[in-house]
Amino acid sequence: MNAKPRVFVTRRIMQEALDFIDQHSDMEVWPDEEPPSPEELRTKVADAEGVLTNIMDRVDAPLLDAGTGMRVVSQLAVGLDNVDVAEATRRGIPVGYTPGVLAKATADVGFALLMSAARRIGESDRWVRDGQWTLAFHPLRWLGVDIHEKTLGIVGLGQIGLEMARRGRGFDMRIIYHSRTRRPEAEAEYGLEYVDLPTLLAEADFVSLHVPLTPETRHYIGEAELRQMKETAVLVNVARGPVVDAAALYKALKEGWIYAAGLDVTDPEPIPADDPLLTLDNVVISPHVGSASLVSRGAMCMLAARNLVAGLEGKPLVRCANPEVYETRSS
Repeated sequence: MNAKPRVFVTRRIMQEALDFIDQHSDMEVWPDEEPPSPEELRTKVADAEGVLTNIMDRVDAPLLDAGTGMRVVSQLAVGLDNVDVAEATRRGIPVGYTPGVLAKATADVGFALLMSAARRIGESDRWVRDGQWTLAFHPLRWLGVDIHEKTLGIVGLGQIGLEMARRGRGFDMRIIYHSRTRRPEAEAEYGLEYVDLPTLLAEADFVSLHVPLTPETRHYIGEAELRQMKETAVLVNVARGPVVDAAALYKALKEGWIYAAGLDVTDPEPIPADDPLLTLDNVVISPHVGSASLVSRGAMCMLAARNLVAGLEGKPLVRCANPEVYETRSS
């Protein structure tokens, strides 16, 4: 009887997904809340044929050198900025990821941050909890900016960006977008307008970021871009923290170049307790919870598990980030 292939799962995930992996492999799951260090991860994959990772795990040449028998990498995320996909491809290793199951949940959080920042929900909640609500009503307190019938600028019209546009339409917003690839079919269906980035920054009341983190998009929104935005504008980031220059954002919020920001991602993560952004009332920060609904996270875990098992069995991954690896294998 052949032994089951050994796999390492770098964090505990939904039990249904773990059960599925366990049926098809000799599985080890990292038991701690804190992620394994790079050294610990290299040790764990030394005799593994597959690994299931998340965005906190660096999958690079040293890790793949340690995992000499590695046949598949399965990432529990859409973003792959922590994975050297090119290096995996060079070694003939397919990389799985989990697109298509978290767009709606992430857009829900993005629009919630947009609304919270615009209408000062987080700030006013803290004010109430601090015991400062002593007057029933005052006509000049807690004034925010309107959302309905305003202009929403979407940077990156992938699945999450498109879901964000759909939510904006429910508030009768004008939707403009800038993306690497123009989407005429989406323009026709949802009434979107394609513009260049400077136009988007100048005209949008809300700028929502949905681009992957690459060398080209690191600090994609910096001081120059923030100064192009309206003083009444709100910046929303549910992409990756380093897409925004955090120091420039602090300055923009502190000095009033823009009105507010809503962030589900920061640079670094977790955000340090002494980060100057945390001293500001006009920023709302959630701890990277965009996909953290029961349904979406469950679907992500099962898709990652199916990718992992498919790779172990030598089958095409359900969702593969580097399908060209199969062409390399067959040539």
